[in-house]
Amino acid sequence: MASQISQQYAFRAQKSLGLVGGTPHYNPIPGFEVPDVAARSYTYSADGRLYAYTLPTVVRIFQAEGAHLLRELQIPNVVELNFSPRGTYVSTWERPVKLEDGSQNKNLRVFSTSTGEELIAFGQKSLDGWDLQYTISESHAVRLVGPDIQVYRPAEWSKGIVDKLKVEGATSVTLSPGLNPSIAVFVAEKKGAPASIKIYGLLTLNSPPTCQKTFFKADRAQIKWNTLGTQVLLLTQTEVDNSNKSYYGETMLYLLSSAGNFDCRVTLDKEGPIHDFTWSPNSKEFAVVYGFMPAKAVIFDHRVRSLHDFGAAPVNFVSFNPQGRLIALAGFGNLAGKVDIFDRRTLTKVTTIDAPNTSFCEWSPDGRFLLTATLSPRLRVDNGIKIWHCSGPLVHIQTTEELYQASWRPTPAEHVSQFGQNIPLSPAPSEAVMSMQSVSKPATPKPAGAYRPPGARGLATPAIFKREDEGGAPRMPTNGTSTPPGRYSRSPGPPGVNGNGNGKRHVPGAPPPSHSPSPGPDADKKPRKRNKGAKKEGGGKEGGEGEGGTPKVNGNGNAKEAKSPPPPEIVIETEVPLVGGPDSALDPTAKKVRNLNKKLKAIDELKEKAKRGERLEATQLKKMEGEAEIRKELAALG
Repeated sequence: MASQISQQYAFRAQKSLGLVGGTPHYNPIPGFEVPDVAARSYTYSADGRLYAYTLPTVVRIFQAEGAHLLRELQIPNVVELNFSPRGTYVSTWERPVKLEDGSQNKNLRVFSTSTGEELIAFGQKSLDGWDLQYTISESHAVRLVGPDIQVYRPAEWSKGIVDKLKVEGATSVTLSPGLNPSIAVFVAEKKGAPASIKIYGLLTLNSPPTCQKTFFKADRAQIKWNTLGTQVLLLTQTEVDNSNKSYYGETMLYLLSSAGNFDCRVTLDKEGPIHDFTWSPNSKEFAVVYGFMPAKAVIFDHRVRSLHDFGAAPVNFVSFNPQGRLIALAGFGNLAGKVDIFDRRTLTKVTTIDAPNTSFCEWSPDGRFLLTATLSPRLRVDNGIKIWHCSGPLVHIQTTEELYQASWRPTPAEHVSQFGQNIPLSPAPSEAVMSMQSVSKPATPKPAGAYRPPGARGLATPAIFKREDEGGAPRMPTNGTSTPPGRYSRSPGPPGVNGNGNGKRHVPGAPPPSHSPSPGPDADKKPRKRNKGAKKEGGGKEGGEGEGGTPKVNGNGNAKEAKSPPPPEIVIETEVPLVGGPDSALDPTAKKVRNLNKKLKAIDELKEKAKRGERLEATQLKKMEGEAEIRKELAALG
């Protein structure tokens, strides 16, 4: 079915706010007036029908198609806002303020988008999880207040709470999508008591939980339901990793069924943190990125059976496109920003996109485009938006100073055209891309690799400096230490030098050891100190023979020839040459007389200081008292 809703994306910056049309022109939406003051936030409704933003004194609600202003809510100091799934209600959150009587103001307010009437208000201190959670039909709304889970009927806000469940220690609640909604309640580990997750049916809230599981090492959790609301993934994390293997604590992943017929821990075959996980839109499989860098990416089915392993790569982000046809694996944050796109059907790589400094990434509703953005305050330079086609080309670019927010306009699946059997062709790039390519000079990409110290540059890369995906040795846990296990050289030599793994240091710039059996002309002039006593058990032979002239055998079982001695060690020694000075011709008596005269001269200088009234130290006075003995000794020497 052809799309009835046009493609659109929105952005918010310090000095600008805008709605931009989609492919192929990416022109600003005509008729949208940019406010004079900076907006604090914006949001779309889940069906893409409405768009709203907040200003310091007002909230404005628009029809997203055509940017027609529908309503203004005169509410000051709104920080966040959100629509219900069908756009019937809009919620706003303000900073909590104490009233004159000491009570807290009701800073969470719910309005009707059609009339602008305030329907209900609550006190909500925390910004985390501030909004109510609605079912997709908007028949019920759920809110967590302390240990109480409160249920409302939005059609009858005036009746207040219609159902309630108390769960001691509850820290988060997540309402499932689907026609038979369930509630997942997480209780964190506290005072030695294990953490737990419990799943309740929304319509049978006071009945026993349909599924529950307890576990340790869970200070906080992230819950993700599949699209059908039949299974839930739970990522648990501790504040501190007691094994000192990760700075961010230990992570574990669990899968539970809302019906209670299946639950297990997702076993991962590589040590390290879980970077990202996501459900496929078909609700039958999910992808996980885990392990120390380079991390692994694996697709599992709904029974935690491995379907495909993408191998090790520097990635920490995974996302299915809305149709579940393509998978994006990327490395953002402190990684290089490479985005690999794979075809889910053939599990082959479609293309690789280079998007460095990306802090936000999102698929378009039709699954054909990928939006990447560099946002503030994560990075304050090179802020902007780039839109890529799923086959790889850059189709649009927008540079904006201090960009805070960017996102696609949501579009229901029934209003999106089918993806097709083959990867669609890329449209022509926008004028912004053409002008950028005409101005910028093509930069020659430099091959990226692991860091190598200066002493090892220009030579073959040792295996210890290679990443695992580049052919290096797999990472071994070091129990928090910074030095990898095993012996290695801090300054590795060129190929063939110290290649036997004996851990001897190679000096950068020093000539390679000579393997010639004949010593140099100056070899016997001066023996080195470190070689003294080296031949205690060889009968004075320089060759590698034992008794009877049998060649010695090394640790690998290979016999060495007697005429080829082992390569000598490179020893760096500092020797001070003996150079004859002016006193080398004096005999010991003359030297003694000279030293005594020096002492007498120093005593005479001290006497002069004393005559001038200068204060002398105790050591100087003691030196003056020894004048008679010095003169007596000098007279004895003649």
